[in-house]
Amino acid sequence: MSKTTNGTDIDEEARAHNLIEAERKAVVLFDEITARGLVKAGKTEIQVSNEVRDLAADMFDTSRHWHKRIVRAGLNTLQPYRENPPDREIEEGDIVFLDFGPVFAEWEADFGRTYVLGDDPEKLRLRDDLPGVWQAGRDYYDSHPDVTGAELYAHMCKLAEAAGWEFGGPHSGHLVGEFPHELIEADLVNSYIAPSNPNRLRGLDDAGRQAHWILEVHLVNKERTWGGFYEQLLSLSR
Repeated sequence: MSKTTNGTDIDEEARAHNLIEAERKAVVLFDEITARGLVKAGKTEIQVSNEVRDLAADMFDTSRHWHKRIVRAGLNTLQPYRENPPDREIEEGDIVFLDFGPVFAEWEADFGRTYVLGDDPEKLRLRDDLPGVWQAGRDYYDSHPDVTGAELYAHMCKLAEAAGWEFGGPHSGHLVGEFPHELIEADLVNSYIAPSNPNRLRGLDDAGRQAHWILEVHLVNKERTWGGFYEQLLSLSR
């Protein structure tokens, strides 16, 4: 038995279930984003972000997001999470990614997907490579029970290179849990799948709860003119 961030007792099976359910809702949300064609040329990144925020409120009665909402297009897709590039209007032929962290009934989801407007073969290849690189990272995590944050990050960089891309982020994932979990700071190395984290990913977090992880894939082309993004739960399965 462990405690949530508000002090409520909850067993680990229930924590896992709640995190999986939060991601399931995020999948439904992103499917609806696609069905409604919200990502389109002529809108700004902020416009799309606000439309997704409103859609989440309509569908799930939630307007909270545990980290800043990210919509990035064109050159902005090169920028990692912590950067704040100027708002950009989405153009025909752009590659666009969304990174949202909606909170569903006090439980965090963190979900990212990439969209291509047009038929550029390299952009489509990158979009289609993202889930495969993610799955290869998941397979490595599953087959290496003692893997550390630094080791998994290094492996993600190798997977990106093998697919013909560069890894674009300073880390490849982080802890996820009960809201508000983004009290993870850059200097808390054990909160990230990053070169600076020598710790095993399997185990307990700083609050004594089972650690659950998000795996992120940020790929960019060798010319560093655009990139794509994909993320979802690493340590739990829907």
